[in-house]
Amino acid sequence: QVQLVESGGGLVQAGGSLTLSCEVSGNFYRVDDMAWHRQAPGKQRELVARISYGEFPLYVDSVKGRFTIDRHDADNTASLQMKMTILKPEDTAIYYCNADVVTRIGDSVFHHDSWGQGTQVTVSS
Repeated sequence: QVQLVESGGGLVQAGGSLTLSCEVSGNFYRVDDMAWHRQAPGKQRELVARISYGEFPLYVDSVKGRFTIDRHDADNTASLQMKMTILKPEDTAIYYCNADVVTRIGDSVFHHDSWGQGTQVTVSS
């Protein structure tokens, strides 16, 4: 069974920094796309940043230049970090880790759209 566990959320003043982490564990073949999404109160969940294995990351315009994601892959583990700087009150949201986790049975591969439980980020003005 695959699990995504996030950590690193919290309360910070505007202009401050936080780093979110997501650990993927369990029995899987590989992890393809990894991403951070967020959902602010009363708003729809939105993609913040995404990184595919071996490719450059993509960011939503509102966080470009302020957020940086990075991933590390090893046997049966994968992790995703997001360093958030120059935080603004509008960054306040629950942040979710998302990963396309691939399992394999024989010659067949299966993609699982997996999510973490979310971690709260609150930026005070």
